[in-house]
Amino acid sequence: MDGETLYSIGELARRTGLTVKTIRFYSDRGIVAPTDRSPAGYRLYNSDAAARLDLVRTLRDLGLDLPTIQKVMDRELSFPEVAAAHAAALAVQIRTLRLRRAVLTTVARRGSTLQETNLMHKLAQLSEDERRRLIGDFLDAVFGGLKADPVFAGAMRSMTPELPDNPEPEQIQAWVELAELSQDQDFRAGVRRMVEDQAAEQARGDTTRLHRDLVATVWHQVGPALTSGIDPASPQADSIVAALTANYAHVLGRPDDIELRRRLLTRLESVNDARRERYSQLLAVINGWSAPESLAPAFEWSVQALRIRARR
Repeated sequence: MDGETLYSIGELARRTGLTVKTIRFYSDRGIVAPTDRSPAGYRLYNSDAAARLDLVRTLRDLGLDLPTIQKVMDRELSFPEVAAAHAAALAVQIRTLRLRRAVLTTVARRGSTLQETNLMHKLAQLSEDERRRLIGDFLDAVFGGLKADPVFAGAMRSMTPELPDNPEPEQIQAWVELAELSQDQDFRAGVRRMVEDQAAEQARGDTTRLHRDLVATVWHQVGPALTSGIDPASPQADSIVAALTANYAHVLGRPDDIELRRRLLTRLESVNDARRERYSQLLAVINGWSAPESLAPAFEWSVQALRIRARR
């Protein structure tokens, strides 16, 4: 050690920016042992000790615990392996923090009760398998007995949320709300009735494109009426309703009479559920799809217009 510069613990503290107490603690733990002792018995450290302390501080800043740091410094553990394990642990912590943030943000936005908060927290913490089972139960309730049909199998796939491994807070919030909605028994029953109506239409030989045609017709016929501010009870609405019912009659191959208009009204009422549209909006957020265009105003206008004319 001849010619080597040695530092007292106070001098080392000034060089490294650490406190004397911290350096003494690391020395006592054997993480940074003193190089020598002064004649009076005080600890002395060389420049290697300063470098070792700097590395210890870096590892502590990265979140490693002292026993692990000591094993890394003593070469009992490979630092790349430790780093990989620590990165994986941090990923879990980050996901947990995102979940907590999403739940708290939703609670603040909704003004939720403690009971609702507890439910949201549980829903946010579900594993991927648990999420699949929860949504699978909902889809079974809606499509039970019809899953073998390609049309309904495709509909089930299109209604399945796929939360990514590293979801954004908005996706977690959307998942929590969608999961709550899927457990709403009244919502389940309403979607089931709509699916049964569609199944009955297919059984009668009606075309499978009926629902798509209905949605497209409502949008194209009623959209301009909404833009123009036409009242559904006004005479100006008669031609729009006539176009709707004529198209429906054509697709079904039935006469455009009062019975058909009542049937169309029933179908539109089943489709015109704000919760169904909300489910689609939430699904788009979770799956990273483009936001669907809202059809609610067009369906509501159509329902009002048909109700008035079905009574005539």
